[in-house]
Amino acid sequence: MISLPLVALALLPYALAAPQSEGYADPLHVPLTRRNRATRVANLPKIADALRVKYGYKPKNLAKRASSASIPITDEENDSSYSGVVSIGTPPQNLNLVLDTGSSDLWMATTQCTTCTPDIITFDPSKSSSFKTSASNTQIQYGSGNAQGTVSQDTVSMGGFTVSAQTLLAVNSITGNLIDDGLSGIMGLGFQTISALEVAPFWVALNSANQLSSPVMSFYFERYVDQVNEIDAAPGGVFTLGGTNTSLYTGNIEFINMPSGSTPSYWYQAVDAVTVQGTSITIPSGSSLSAIDTGTTLIGAPTAIVANIWNAVPGSQALTGQYEGMYAFPCTTDVSITISFGGTAWSISSDDMNLGTISTGSSTGPMSGAVDATSDMCVGGIFDVGSSMGSGQGVPSWIVGDTFLKNVYTVFRADPPSVGFAKLAPGLSTTGLCNSFLPS
Repeated sequence: MISLPLVALALLPYALAAPQSEGYADPLHVPLTRRNRATRVANLPKIADALRVKYGYKPKNLAKRASSASIPITDEENDSSYSGVVSIGTPPQNLNLVLDTGSSDLWMATTQCTTCTPDIITFDPSKSSSFKTSASNTQIQYGSGNAQGTVSQDTVSMGGFTVSAQTLLAVNSITGNLIDDGLSGIMGLGFQTISALEVAPFWVALNSANQLSSPVMSFYFERYVDQVNEIDAAPGGVFTLGGTNTSLYTGNIEFINMPSGSTPSYWYQAVDAVTVQGTSITIPSGSSLSAIDTGTTLIGAPTAIVANIWNAVPGSQALTGQYEGMYAFPCTTDVSITISFGGTAWSISSDDMNLGTISTGSSTGPMSGAVDATSDMCVGGIFDVGSSMGSGQGVPSWIVGDTFLKNVYTVFRADPPSVGFAKLAPGLSTTGLCNSFLPS
């Protein structure tokens, strides 16, 4: 488990307001949204390094995300991250927060933020009659920067569910590239054991108060990485809180309990097998533990495994310089990869394995002249997190992010702690269909 800053404060207990007076409502289905920037390939080194730091790995030498409801989510930067609308305060202020199963704290940028850029939407504490703050200042460290502010409480709602006194961090300073245009912060969806604020995450508080009809959270992510046109924001899928959306998957959800001996903190699974272009890749003993992370763009794996994966792709080459740890392959190649959990092999679309073209052939470029300057090479979606992966207690060897999760319907279940995957409903491999699957 990574070392996180602790808050020396006896936090006030929170009270929960049920979304209805009696009985349970249907699951809440929240649409996801996404945004895009033209510099997504250039940003890949930062994304990769952020993942390494987030999970406590030694970075590479690099230059310097008892009812239920379906909630639309937004796709950020051609599948870089996904966000949903969260309402905070009284009266509520609507904010787009990154939905992150790889962390466990809720924070939002406030109008007191001195380092926030104008494109960041901020929360105004002075306009919320339910906002309470403490004298405790702290910071939460992420791979791509830090969020610093005061430990506070306020009413938090999402899709009809409400926690009347959720502990959160009211942020007044941000370093690095934690959030993108139009975003306001992060909602952590992991377990309390990795909470920097040492409090129950929003979903845990709802479940403990019996507001959820089922102790599950489900995700369908749309794909835009294959789109030529750049987008600033687009429908990104559906986040279902307290249930599943049967219109988004077909067949059974295959639940796999967390590996024996693992303590719920991240959402752990074990990678059973990997195939690349039909070739099986050996997963050594002790190198199978993975974290299923909706807040991570790519797939990270140990050095030797990643090298073997890309060795199975003809013409692939390791990148250098700021792209060290990443690989490129001929853009004309369709990379065919499957990852197995619980004995079932799940395919990853070749579109998700192709993150875009990269310049080659220059004396200072990422390939240092290793290929002809006219060659078209594309960056791959699986990268080397480092040889220290899995070396610490609770540190997974794999980080399985949206590059994989766009290809399955994913369900996170609290009791017993487990993750389930299902095949997407027919047609959902095509961009732009999620809104037709939202309940009326």
